[in-house]
Amino acid sequence: MSRPANDRLLRALAREPVDRTPVWFMRQAGRYLPEYRATRARAGSFLGLATNPELACEVTLQPLARYPLDAAILFSDILMIPKAMGVGLAFEEGEGPRIARPVRSARDIDALPVPDIGRELRFVTDAVTLIRRELAGRVPLIGFAGSPWTVATYMIEGGGSREFAQAKALLYGDPKALHALLAKLAHATTDYLNAQVVAGAQAVMIFDTWGGILATPAYYEFSLAYMEQVVADLIREHEGRRVPVILFTKGGGAWLERLSATGADALGIDWTMELSAARRDTLGRVALQGNLDPGVLFAPPAAIRAEVARVLENYGRGPGHVFNLGHGIQPGVDPENVAAMVAAVHELSPQYHR
Repeated sequence: MSRPANDRLLRALAREPVDRTPVWFMRQAGRYLPEYRATRARAGSFLGLATNPELACEVTLQPLARYPLDAAILFSDILMIPKAMGVGLAFEEGEGPRIARPVRSARDIDALPVPDIGRELRFVTDAVTLIRRELAGRVPLIGFAGSPWTVATYMIEGGGSREFAQAKALLYGDPKALHALLAKLAHATTDYLNAQVVAGAQAVMIFDTWGGILATPAYYEFSLAYMEQVVADLIREHEGRRVPVILFTKGGGAWLERLSATGADALGIDWTMELSAARRDTLGRVALQGNLDPGVLFAPPAAIRAEVARVLENYGRGPGHVFNLGHGIQPGVDPENVAAMVAAVHELSPQYHR
């Protein structure tokens, strides 16, 4: 199959020349959009939306109908693998995910099945196939998964956490059991991402949302090592093209040099680190994605434009930059402010590519 009509993202991820910096943003299909809220109401629940391929396709495409973006990202959730493992995933309004049967011991972990992705998560791959068809080659489609460590924290804690007491108790108290869980998750994550690629995803991203809560030795052993394992086993060529991989550890600025040696094509950078420093630390090995503070989108358009200018200038001249937020867009953002951000990238970035 031919490259998308707009292949800026794929070229930027390969650090090839582009005419302007490509732009997409994490959670671009989400609650800040009134059309998303309407579709979610029709679905009846978040899980009802995420497990319905037609509705997942609909919300994936909504931001592209509103903004001139350079990529679509699959609408799903990082906890689909635990759902497939039968731990009882539910989403409570205003409270986030809940795991009915947390795993906190070697016995719990041994009892976990390795999911059959083709059967248990068929709704995800069906959504990917449908989205690719509906995109009709306009822009590339990004698939994604949570990192083994990040997904493990939810399975151990039973949901989101501030202290990660149960996860860290297992990490330090029974590291062998945690390694067994992470090995199962790494295997499932590899199968899951590869299934998305076969179904039509043209790039994939691994979200390590909670890697940044770890001490450096623990990060290397329990987060980075398993992301390296996943990256090593991914399909990297499909449909006659390279399938780029983006790794994103929120709070991972201290580890960028190590992250750049994983074999990933690009690293996501959060807003706590300057792109100039990230570019220096990654030694030219990878493209960089980021890193506007999501909170900037609550400010007036002139302030948004000024911050977009600062981010672009901080990365500097040359290819290898994908403009994005430093984390997901927040629900209360005015959609017009997002339009101002995208317009600023379009207006201001070409000068860095001449």
